[in-house]
Amino acid sequence: MPSARRRPPIVALLLCALAVLAARPDGQGDGAGSGAGVSARVVRLYQEAAVASRQYEAGRREAGAQWGEARRAERLLVRERRQVAVLHADLGRIARAQYRTGGGLPLTAQILLADGLDELMRGQHVFSQTDLAVSNALGRSRRAEARLAADEAKAETARQAARMRTTRLAGLKKDIARKLEAAREELQRRADASAAAGTCGGAVRRHQPRTHVGRAWVAPVETYTLSAGFGSGGARWAHRHTGQDFAVPIGTPVRAVGAGRVVKVSCGGPFGMEVVIRHSGGTCTQYAHLAAVAVDEGDQVTTGRWIGQSGTTGNSTGPHLHFEVRRTQEAGSAVDPVPWLARHGVKVRPDRP
Repeated sequence: MPSARRRPPIVALLLCALAVLAARPDGQGDGAGSGAGVSARVVRLYQEAAVASRQYEAGRREAGAQWGEARRAERLLVRERRQVAVLHADLGRIARAQYRTGGGLPLTAQILLADGLDELMRGQHVFSQTDLAVSNALGRSRRAEARLAADEAKAETARQAARMRTTRLAGLKKDIARKLEAAREELQRRADASAAAGTCGGAVRRHQPRTHVGRAWVAPVETYTLSAGFGSGGARWAHRHTGQDFAVPIGTPVRAVGAGRVVKVSCGGPFGMEVVIRHSGGTCTQYAHLAAVAVDEGDQVTTGRWIGQSGTTGNSTGPHLHFEVRRTQEAGSAVDPVPWLARHGVKVRPDRP
């Protein structure tokens, strides 16, 4: 079994990277005291959490490989224990044979008891062969027991290494998740205050990721679970639900489903913080209950451009993105977003991790 020390130091590098991420101060380089700083920090922590998750999974796979080696070593140990048991049985058989054939008699006694030279020589030959067999059997037994002890030590080392790596990666991932949760709560508190005051405080500009979507249309969020659908009834709405809800955590980047111009940025009312984009042909899309906005009215946006972060402002019972497709800019002209997106090549599923 190859030693764990000889494996490529993948997990060691991942642990170092995670340690750097987890050790960074929450407000480093993003103006932690401002709303923009909180928004940027949430985005950064989301990115770090994604990195942490990938590295944790890589570490789990590495640990799984170590456990696999440990299990193979255990199977080898079982075979070696059987071999040692066979050798011990051979030693017992040889010893009993020596006793029965007189192989243990002193040479003087053999000379006195022998009927002649030929018998004495034959006895000596048998004794030498038996003694050699005993020596070989003892040697094989000692070597097998040494291999057994070495393989047991290797198996235990592999198990301990797997446990330590998994524990450290889980701890680092948990630390980033804790920081992310605190930043999300702070972001939502600031968003609630802005929505109550009816002012957004300006767009939170940030570096856009280099994403080449290669498509004219995309879903408004990358990962989601579909919740309330178009036309749903309930006490939360005066009439029927006018959009499709995407359940996502607070602070999730929200993107423009297609290219267009921002025609509305609002921070009060039942939709809380919202952005409306007009696309080619006059169709508009709305993104509501946000915790932060990243665009201003009049901005031109491309497909996939971050326009804000999800939240739970306005008439909302929990974190989600309310997404509408409208024939005009104004409310009351909404159509079902799911088939509309499907006609534009975007298929949304009930649960998309």
